[in-house]
Amino acid sequence: MIEGAPVPRPPRSLYVHIPFCVSLCPYCDFVVITGAETRGPRSRIGTFLQAVHREIDLRADALDAAFGTGRPALDTVYLGGGTPSLLPPDEIARLLGHIGERLGVAADAEVTLEANPGPDERGDPVSQRAAGVTRISFGAQSLDDTELRRLGRRHRARHVAEAVAGARTAGIDSINVDLLYDIPDTDLPTWMATLDRVLAMRPDHLSLYGLSLDDPDAEGLTGPDGDHLPVAKGARRWRDGVRPGQDEDRAAAQYHHATLTLVEAGYRGYEISNWARSGHESRHNLAYWRREPHEAVGPGAHAFDGITRRWNAARLDRYVAALDDGRTPPGGAEDTDPLVATAEAVILGLRLDTGIPLAAGHEPPLRDHFGWALAAELVDVTPDDRIVLTTRGRLLSNELFARLV
Repeated sequence: MIEGAPVPRPPRSLYVHIPFCVSLCPYCDFVVITGAETRGPRSRIGTFLQAVHREIDLRADALDAAFGTGRPALDTVYLGGGTPSLLPPDEIARLLGHIGERLGVAADAEVTLEANPGPDERGDPVSQRAAGVTRISFGAQSLDDTELRRLGRRHRARHVAEAVAGARTAGIDSINVDLLYDIPDTDLPTWMATLDRVLAMRPDHLSLYGLSLDDPDAEGLTGPDGDHLPVAKGARRWRDGVRPGQDEDRAAAQYHHATLTLVEAGYRGYEISNWARSGHESRHNLAYWRREPHEAVGPGAHAFDGITRRWNAARLDRYVAALDDGRTPPGGAEDTDPLVATAEAVILGLRLDTGIPLAAGHEPPLRDHFGWALAAELVDVTPDDRIVLTTRGRLLSNELFARLV
């Protein structure tokens, strides 16, 4: 699926990591800074913003040198975190304005802002829209207050409905709601009720993720140049305590119910974890799944030019210090091996409901496993000769993908 010798290409997407949250959810592995560094006289948001503006300039200078100033404008910008909605609207506008000046942003670009639904965290959607935001993604995670407390979330279910309604009234073009399934010690009826409640809000897009309790320390991701922060002791104790309350069979039942319910409600499951009304698919995330080049700034952020993957180290002190000194942030980079690139293309293609060409089933890395996957009813072949995952295949995709790498 990777044809010819790859060459670096200019980005059409930009990810900006805003690492500040009011509090840390114990399951979260994103690069997050909380407490006094987020709010009050010791807040470091201003210091961070100065640094990220410097990084934008340095990355833009490098792109100018590599591809010229006439490269295509960005098709998507994604402000993720953390809780980017904590930023004052004028800072969001300044950030997006700087991105437009240095990197170019298309007139019809998708500009996403992640937000928490709580009233003291979601910000003002009218001002966010005026700043250039076209899409808001709310981290709801659940519509059950008991589950929200269990997950360490600050908001309650009623706040999600208020946040979605406020964004709709403000004229935000597209609204996403994130939900978690396989929450410890829950049940299928609670999940069914959560789906019913969120569908009553009529969001344009839904992202459903199985709760993952990974260990980035054990995976070697938290060193000085790593893209993760070490897991806090309290978070580790919480994970160890709740992990026995997860259940694979229950998670499969929750996912299967969602696939049926969302199709009936008019949503297309265009990716394993994502459903959208027509025209509201996440263009930014589609760029990732299609292995398109993307730039990234902020602590822990990842970029890709079609050949090389680059990441910034997670620690804010080192990030700010480097940029104060006029240097790009510490981190790392690695070129993609051609065999790995082919496997990535197959795996990412299979995540999408459009799948991959049938010819890929007769080539490495899928060739040796295609018959097994067909027999196990993990994949199917469409009338237009595309290999796609079945619902069972989506549930067991990790088992198939592990065989391909």
